[in-house]
Amino acid sequence: MFVAIGNTPRDYAWGSTTAIAGFRGVPASGAPEAELWLGAHAGSPARVTDPGELGYGDLAEWIAADPETALGPDLAARGARLPFLLKVLAAAEPLSLQAHPTPEQARAGFAREEAEGVELTAYDRNYKDEFHKPELIVAVSDTFDALSGFRPLDEVAGVLRVLREADAAGSAGESQPGALDLLAERLESAQPLRDTVEWLLRDGRGGDTGEAAWVVERVTALAASAIALESAYALSFETVGALAEAYPGDPGIVISLLLNRVRLVRGESLYLAAGNIHAYLEGLGIELMAASDNVLRGGLTPKHIDVDELLDVLDFTPIAPPLLAPERLGVGVEVFRPDVPDFVLYRVDGAAVGGADAATARIPLDGPAIVVAEGGDVVVAGASGAASVARGGSLYATPDERHLTVTGDGIAWIATTGR
Repeated sequence: MFVAIGNTPRDYAWGSTTAIAGFRGVPASGAPEAELWLGAHAGSPARVTDPGELGYGDLAEWIAADPETALGPDLAARGARLPFLLKVLAAAEPLSLQAHPTPEQARAGFAREEAEGVELTAYDRNYKDEFHKPELIVAVSDTFDALSGFRPLDEVAGVLRVLREADAAGSAGESQPGALDLLAERLESAQPLRDTVEWLLRDGRGGDTGEAAWVVERVTALAASAIALESAYALSFETVGALAEAYPGDPGIVISLLLNRVRLVRGESLYLAAGNIHAYLEGLGIELMAASDNVLRGGLTPKHIDVDELLDVLDFTPIAPPLLAPERLGVGVEVFRPDVPDFVLYRVDGAAVGGADAATARIPLDGPAIVVAEGGDVVVAGASGAASVARGGSLYATPDERHLTVTGDGIAWIATTGR
């Protein structure tokens, strides 16, 4: 069964005023549009375009009432919930630094806060549900900028050397090496990344009088110097300036220099596993995640930051940028397959597969799927039916379709469960 769905973009302040409208092929509203949610998450369940078709107004209602049909028997027996959430995301300004828990951490944290009687809507609530929240983002715009994961320690040392050079040259007024000495002291400890993040968050969030606040102020000034902006870490220092403009004095400004600065080009993807500290900076992307609302924030936000819980969740292992390369399944067909069973993401170029062997362009389903069309119209066919999806439109496919094929002028992004 194919069911046409849609939703209203979320109007978070960091959203673009044009990107999601352009993706959907509709006039821009002039207001920020940050995320278009396509799923059954209670925060913004996708609407059923023709409620009379099913008798339900949104996916969450339908799944709750008829999980066997909507999800299939396997998922219906395992909690009757759609395990993934597909989004079109458009960032015009930086999002908060954040990380997500493992399944074990989510279950324990949710149970603890429930036992403590913390209201689900409380400002200081960390765990809104029992589920983990791994996620991937694929760039749809020409570039998509992000911070993701702690960078190798030799790069952190290189960043500090550039800051010292700029300080010694008087690039930001009278030299103040003491501020960088404070930062270096933490970076030379037994747990350099953990100790530095903890110190910045605990000491740097109490106003402008602490030592960490001095470091944030000094690093911000030095990052704007010609020495910094002409160095090998120029993109990271440019990011410091953008973050300082959006969140002046925030310790996340300095934390950003400890992280990989990533610039994806169209079609490239990041996979953000549990414990990965990250922040999207700018761009339009297709985001697919486990259906959870568990976020531990680490700066660049007025929202609650639980330093102790964040430190427990973060993975401080230095890594290269966690790119997830797609697997090519056939002409015009790619799949982004992370190491979790909650979701996979297919990208099918309808025009490219039009002349290909149909078997190589067939997407197998062992669970439900959500399809969104980019750039043009597509026709999606399964075992028992077919449906047209206009540019920017979306539909839900039940598991009894068994497989999907795509034709047309557009690109079909297909989210479904992992195999």
